[in-house]
Amino acid sequence: MSKQMRDLWAEGLGLLRHEPTEMRVRIRQDGHELVDTVRAILVWEPRRVVPSYAVPATELHATLSPSDASVLPLPDGILHPGIPFAAHSCPGEVMDVDGLIGAGFRPEDPELAEYVVLDFNAFDEWYEEDERLVAHAREPYHCVATRQSSRTVRIERDGQVLAESSRPTLVFETSLPMRFYLPREDVVTELEATDLVTSCAYKGVATYYGDNLMWSYLEPLKEVRELAGLVAFYDDVLDVYVDGKLRERPGGPVAEALRQEFGLSS
Repeated sequence: MSKQMRDLWAEGLGLLRHEPTEMRVRIRQDGHELVDTVRAILVWEPRRVVPSYAVPATELHATLSPSDASVLPLPDGILHPGIPFAAHSCPGEVMDVDGLIGAGFRPEDPELAEYVVLDFNAFDEWYEEDERLVAHAREPYHCVATRQSSRTVRIERDGQVLAESSRPTLVFETSLPMRFYLPREDVVTELEATDLVTSCAYKGVATYYGDNLMWSYLEPLKEVRELAGLVAFYDDVLDVYVDGKLRERPGGPVAEALRQEFGLSS
């Protein structure tokens, strides 16, 4: 992404944005359906890179009440997915939803007056049509493209080779640095799973290895099923050589936000 595009993108991030979706959105909690609507709206609070769903309050089968929950302090910069829902970046009213403290939010925007934004993590199950979501709401402009390559990729840490392959799969994802996914057979370091598990709305559930600098989608979502079992690396803090040339480590506000989210330092 060029500097001009980054600047324009960052400028847009500073705004409260929202747009309707034709998706049928359903939410289940404790075995009961709280929402079944075709009038959901995707809402991006200022500086947040991922959206939340807002639903018409009249279609929410739950009691909404003003909350005593405090709004969490906001860090500087981009608000990555790890920043809790309770850290709101625009004026509005925090709501409790059937006793779930702070699970709703009503921004001070006249176009959203009839809606309540909901915390994805506060509820048991979310569905777009009949497909269950594994993380936050997916935005319509986010793209994940995978490409098989014959470039030689070597991953090192402090001079020690972790993996080398001439059959990598390259992943190009909107606003994120290119990632290298290598066949497990081409990884020479030990792949011992850790306790860390994360969810990506676009790729699925990731298992981590070693010092949590390597991960794999064992059962990825159907859109990226070709990533199954391949191993990716945090090249933000590792050395990556592509066809023998050391690759510059990812930079910019998004890369920095990711490092903050996962507690990594360059």
